[in-house]
Amino acid sequence: MSLRQIHLLGSPVLRQRAQEIGVVGDEVRALIADLFETMRAANGVGLAANQVGVARRVAVVSVEGAGPEGGEHVLVNPVVLESEGAQVGEEGCLSIPDIYGDVRRADRLVLEATDERGVRRRIEARGFLARAIQHEIDHLDGILFIDRVGALKRRRLLAEWRKARKGQEGLLRDVVPEGASRL
Repeated sequence: MSLRQIHLLGSPVLRQRAQEIGVVGDEVRALIADLFETMRAANGVGLAANQVGVARRVAVVSVEGAGPEGGEHVLVNPVVLESEGAQVGEEGCLSIPDIYGDVRRADRLVLEATDERGVRRRIEARGFLARAIQHEIDHLDGILFIDRVGALKRRRLLAEWRKARKGQEGLLRDVVPEGASRL
């Protein structure tokens, strides 16, 4: 397992539709392990492969809580089968740090995804877990949460992003675990 650099807004890979995974083998399992490790070190709740520069249809989500509202999920080639209801909530993104906006999402999802063992599973998600899964599937389709807010709000968020990035170059950021030295 290793920490991966996270691609930031402006990196072309974030706007690509990720390619499907054929077989879940050792290479994909290693990517899944890296995604979980990088997500945790960055204090995220989800991470898609294209956020670490790999345009493949794999994402991970980890939401605290027991039952259908929480747990860890591996999403290889996810397909939403059903969605219903609506919720509006604040979202952020590890690829657009410190920028947040309210996004409307389905409140309940039923999806199929392959897990790290190569088994196709059916997942039902509600509430925050459903929100997190939809956010990561959007990444796999080249969609960012800022694409799901109104035009005025998007312009304001992009202006905040440019202001926060002023003087910074590059479209990658290193992830350093809490308590580790940045030397």
